[in-house]
Amino acid sequence: MQRDVFSRLELDVSSPATLVLSIAVSDPRAAETLSITSDGVPVQPRELAGDHGARLHVVDAQPGRLFVQYDARVLGHHPADDDDDEADRLRLLRPSRYCESDSLSPTARAEFAGLSGSELLGAVASWVGTRLAYVPGSSLPTDGAVRTLLARQGVCRDYAHLVVALLRALDVPARLVAVYAPGLDPMDFHAVAEAWVEGAWHVVDATTLAPRGTLVRISTGRDASDTAFLSVYGGFAELVNVEVGAVVDFLPDDDMFRLARIG
Repeated sequence: MQRDVFSRLELDVSSPATLVLSIAVSDPRAAETLSITSDGVPVQPRELAGDHGARLHVVDAQPGRLFVQYDARVLGHHPADDDDDEADRLRLLRPSRYCESDSLSPTARAEFAGLSGSELLGAVASWVGTRLAYVPGSSLPTDGAVRTLLARQGVCRDYAHLVVALLRALDVPARLVAVYAPGLDPMDFHAVAEAWVEGAWHVVDATTLAPRGTLVRISTGRDASDTAFLSVYGGFAELVNVEVGAVVDFLPDDDMFRLARIG
């Protein structure tokens, strides 16, 4: 399997700022290029290692028009090694900023009592997918899982937050993953959930908008607060344009009741 992904960002930086980009794929075997310019002048970012294999690029941006171009090719299917980190899995059982699992515990236990493994993941994905409507622009950046369930609509990160919160409420470690998603329509950065079952991390995507077998990991965290593709500190920068692309040499079939891993 060959997957080609890219992202293009255009920003208007009005005052000196530190920009943190999380757009590079986490697979170190990928062939990639990253180009950043400010008013046509090349800018050299600093690369830092984030959690769970994420790679952050830090830019000290001066006022002007900043362009970011990232391209990567990923060959083959290489599931990430599963860290035997019990402390991290315990942390991923707790409520977090956007995944209020404590508030959703009665709902989760009423709807999914007695389920486990692939049956549980499929049931949660189906339940969330049939109760929410995918409506671009319908949610706020501050919306969490509870508000999403009450509103009955959202975008991919809202679906993922609700899946994560329900699974944590059932004592299943769960986290959010930002990905490139071949087959996604409309194309954009995508967010899915991952759950620890049967001794490994398996992906859950209640939107069913892209085959899980094609996904390319960018970053992983408790929720969207850990996986933003752009963060701005110490100044002001307006995001003028975003373009994302992801293609694969073939689109496989998917079945939400079958376990799948991000590779």
